[in-house]
Amino acid sequence: MKMKVTLAALALALAPGMAAAMCSWEKTQQSASQCQQGQTWDEASQTCIAPVSS
Repeated sequence: MKMKVTLAALALALAPGMAAAMCSWEKTQQSASQCQQGQTWDEASQTCIAPVSS
């Protein structure tokens, strides 16, 4: 019983870190070719943004 509780607690403790790691990995994999139509690539923020009209 003690072993099951310990493993469950360990899994719950590691889950947020693993989720955060996956989110940051996906963000770094984005590129200009993945921008939706009408959006442009912003080099500074490394994301797709709506073009600024002046």
